Formats: sequence, structure tokens, C-alpha cells
Amino acid sequence: MCTLSLSYRSSNFMEEKLFLRAIKGGKTTKILTLNGKKMRKIPSTIGNLPSLKVLNLQNNLISSVCSELSTLTQLTVLNLGNNLLEEVPEEVKYLTSLTKLHLFGNRINRFASGACDGLKNLTLLNLNNNQLTYIPKEVSRLESLIYLSINHNQLTSIPRELCFLKNLSELQLNYNQLICIPEEIKFLKGLQKLFLARNNIEVLPEVLCYLTNLRILDVAGNVIQIFPPGFQHLKLKEFYCEGNPLFLKQPVSAIQQLDILSLQEITSRFIMNQLIERDPFLMEAIEWYPEIWNVISKGRICPICGKSFLTIWIECVEFVSPSKNWKTSKNLKLVPLRTLICSYKCFDQRGPNQFGIAQVQEQ
Repeated sequence: MCTLSLSYRSSNFMEEKLFLRAIKGGKTTKILTLNGKKMRKIPSTIGNLPSLKVLNLQNNLISSVCSELSTLTQLTVLNLGNNLLEEVPEEVKYLTSLTKLHLFGNRINRFASGACDGLKNLTLLNLNNNQLTYIPKEVSRLESLIYLSINHNQLTSIPRELCFLKNLSELQLNYNQLICIPEEIKFLKGLQKLFLARNNIEVLPEVLCYLTNLRILDVAGNVIQIFPPGFQHLKLKEFYCEGNPLFLKQPVSAIQQLDILSLQEITSRFIMNQLIERDPFLMEAIEWYPEIWNVISKGRICPICGKSFLTIWIECVEFVSPSKNWKTSKNLKLVPLRTLICSYKCFDQRGPNQFGIAQVQEQ
């Protein structure tokens, strides 16, 4: 016990000595770098540097931060990468000037309560190589965030609230355990780079095609077979999808049968097609029945006949060539797209690059 205690006091002494040496510049010190010094804690003397702008403590043995860290309200960059932290510390919420926070290479499995509260100026958050299984809803409070990287964690989902970060330009979620992407991703209008490689994603949401500013998409190493309709119109510069079990171009026979439609489907199709023609009687009637509008608003347009349908369709795959403007995975010749055809009559009139998969009835 005596030896351990002496060793611990010796360690504390060395850390204090390093800090005392570093703060010789006085209270006006702007940048402090103590990387790779085997430090086990941040000494309380850090509070003597109120003007500090940049604090680099990467590659140490720090497992927690001191309360005095919260007094550094002028700090803009904090690097605690490659330490032993187990949570995003609560103290960072007081660092209201912080723009860049590096917490990669720790043991982080949670966010401390309120950790996101005061970080309204944060533009970069790096949480790579940690043990996170979830992202708290409070991430939506990081309203200035431009770059978010959470590669090599254990995420199985991302909260819809993350998709309300309107300034987000780059989102990296490689090497996690994600199985799907929320529909709310459509709100990330400014997103330019999306990295989802090496997850368990089966389907990309159709609303992904709403991201008109997306330039780089990496979904390599997932379990995707087919991409949503309209995908080919994305203005990508780079697209990577190797390691997915994509549909290959080969005929898939569909069982020929008569189209049997439910009364709801017949009625819905009639109403939707009349609304397209802006039938004045129906337009006025729909205003009185919002529940009907809610149902028919989910309708789709058949790519063959151009008419509307609701819940019954034939699912097909259409093979299109990737845009010549895309830099793509090696050997990607054709992109399989999901298409829905309203009837077997239209199915018989499909193009040479469309093949049936199965008939689907939505519940």
C-alpha cells in the first residue's frame, strides 16, 4: 500500500510539475500541449489559465476530468483523444466557446447528463474508436455541428434527433452495427458526405434521394440488395457499395395472374387519379375529410402507365448504369433500383431492364 501511495503521489507531483512549467507564461497562455506524458489526471491548476484557447492532452492515461476544466470558457479546441475516459464528461457543457472536441480512442460508452447542453458553437465532434451503443437525443442541441464522426463504435441505431442538425455537412458512422437509417435523414439538407460502411444495413430509405447536396456516399460492406427509386438522380461524385449482395441482372419470373384489387384499392386509385386531374368536386370534398387525404397521400405513381396506386403492387428491380460523373466501386456496372408497378397488365409492358421480384401487399 505504501509503495502504491508513493507512486500515486509521485505521479501527481509529475503532473503538477508539467503544468507549472507549462503555465509560466501566466494567465495569458493561449495554447497548452502535453501529449504523450503518461498523465493520469488533469491537475486543478488548469483553472489558472482562463485565457486558454487550445488544450491538447492526447495520448495520456486520463480517466476523468477535474471540475476546474469547466472554468475555461474561452477554450475553442479540446483534444482528449487516446485516453481512458468512459463518458463524454459533463464539464464540457460549460465550455461555451468550444468549436472542436476530440474524444477518439477512449472507452466512452455514454454521455454524461447535460454534456451537450452548452456546446452551441461546436462544429466538430470526433468520437471514433469508443464503445458507444447509443447516441442521446440531446445531440440535437449541438446546433452548429458540421462534422460528426462516430466510426468504430457499437451503435445499432441513430436517433431521429440527430437528423435535425441542419448545419451537418459530414456524418461518419462506419464500422458500427446499424440496421437502418431513420426517415428523418431527409432533413439533413446540407449533408455532403455520408459514410455508412461496414454495418448491417438492409435498406436505404427512399427519402435519401432528397439529399440534393450529397456528394459522397459509402455503403460498402452492408447487406443491401437494391437501392430506392430515384437513386440514380443523386448528384454524387463518389459512390462505394462493394461487399453488398446486390441483385444481379438476370430474369426473375413472375407468376402471371389476374389483378385482384380490394375495394379500398379500387376506390383509392379512382380518387387519386381524379385528384391528379384536379376534379373540383373531389378537391372540395377531400378538404372535409383529412383522414382520407392522410391515406391517399401515401400513394405512388406507376412508372409504366403513370397512374396512381396505393397498397397493392408488383415489386420489380430495374437496372441502370451509374452516372458517368460518379467515381464508383470497382466492377460496378449496373445499379439495381426498386420499382413498383401497379398491375400485371403494366408488368407485361415493362422495359428490358426491369424484372419482377415478388408481389407485395402492404398491411
